[in-house]
Amino acid sequence: MERLHADRPAGGEHPTGGKRPHEGLPADGERPRADAARSTDRPPGAGHSDDRRPGTGIPDGRHPGTSHPDGRHPGTGLPGAGHPGGLAAALALARSSRVPGTDTSAGTAVPVRSGPPLPVPAPGPAELDLEALLRLSLAASDASGRLRPAASAGALHPVDTELVVGAGCSLPPGRYGYDPLRHRVHRLGPPPDGTPPGATAELSVTARRTASHYGHRALPLLLLDTGHAAAALLLAARASGAVEAEPVLDGATEHPLAAVRVTPPGPVRSSPSRQPAYVPAPEELVTRRSDPPPLPGTPPPDALRAVLAAAAAAGGDDLRWCVAVGPPEPGLLEVAPGGAALRRCAAGEARPTLAAWAAGQAWIADAGAVLLARGCPEDADAPHLRRAHLRAGFAVHLAHLTARRHGLAARPVGSWQRADLGAALGAAPGRDWIVHALALGTRRAGPAAPGAAPHRVTVAVTRHAPRSPSGTGGAPAARGPAPDSPPRSGPADKAPPDTRRTDEENTP
Repeated sequence: MERLHADRPAGGEHPTGGKRPHEGLPADGERPRADAARSTDRPPGAGHSDDRRPGTGIPDGRHPGTSHPDGRHPGTGLPGAGHPGGLAAALALARSSRVPGTDTSAGTAVPVRSGPPLPVPAPGPAELDLEALLRLSLAASDASGRLRPAASAGALHPVDTELVVGAGCSLPPGRYGYDPLRHRVHRLGPPPDGTPPGATAELSVTARRTASHYGHRALPLLLLDTGHAAAALLLAARASGAVEAEPVLDGATEHPLAAVRVTPPGPVRSSPSRQPAYVPAPEELVTRRSDPPPLPGTPPPDALRAVLAAAAAAGGDDLRWCVAVGPPEPGLLEVAPGGAALRRCAAGEARPTLAAWAAGQAWIADAGAVLLARGCPEDADAPHLRRAHLRAGFAVHLAHLTARRHGLAARPVGSWQRADLGAALGAAPGRDWIVHALALGTRRAGPAAPGAAPHRVTVAVTRHAPRSPSGTGGAPAARGPAPDSPPRSGPADKAPPDTRRTDEENTP
């Protein structure tokens, strides 16, 4: 049995008595307030032991103002791409307990492109409706750019989109850059030779936007954001009547990181071996939002099973999925073979430790359930690293929509430090990290009572074989010491909650 400890105040307030930190993937127009307090691990302008230049959040020594080695816009590409340790070293730093420093400039919210902005015309008969595709997936709902359908850490939206357009679309064939703030496109040139009918949305990132606030923690968030954007495009393609949308999330390249290929409308091809895809209504997509915490209330088993199944179906082979639940039988649940029920894969209350691992977001300890994507070992190569995070963001986005269809409140959580779940359950360390999560609840609760005194919660999680493969039953939850007992040593003891500025405004 591995005992984990997490400092959590009564009622969910931050142990320091400061504001509630909401770091992760707040999504949908939430942006950290400039006047919120934040602690740092260095004075402004100080140097870093990780070779990061003063004022940057990019752990490869490149300043955002310098040109990129391949000539692209400054600040584009993934952090760590030019570092001797590569992406693996950048991810290890992002997973560490080091706290980012002061904010730097995020630069422009969208790439600066030449040529006049062009509206996306309405489609003709049998043409792919690119206007609806982009409006339902990536377009901002107001001029500030805060309201967008796809989740993004800190509402910084680092994902940039280029469209490769072939025949059968509402735009003439060509390559276009998309401006989500004005919902306009810029023609960049002709399409490549052999471009098929339909359109391909190529997704890359401007790392500077996310690194400006999250510093060395930017790498996984950039990849997760890209996965969310790809899922948003897939859902928008279905809602706008496209025959087929194919996400490319293999992690093989850095530019683009991902792509979504969409074919024009035509006869629907069905396969008897595949379940028909859910087609959301356009209103369902433009109104989706991350729910602000807290998210109390344990979801019913049927809803949890549906959310787990949606995530597992979209997550690929590099990830495993489980959900952490609280009383009356706290533990980790997974879908049983056959998919008809849940089974318990570990017993014990894990949510307070998850709260400590998720940059000290105390509200997670009181969430009704937490869906977890696990995997991405520390020795993974660059394609595996990219693929696992892209797939995690993609799957959590689809799981989020499933949760909403079941009447649940939900909020993605993307920033995880020291979250070695495999080691916490007694397996070999460094093999089974938390990659992404979705906090779930059945309702929203009011704020905690002012002046609530903090207390220590000790978490005990025990791996064991499920007692009831056909249902949600399992062994009794392992119990830790009483809240006022002396702490036992454990992995989470070395990861104090992060008190840096992470408050967000939640916009309906």
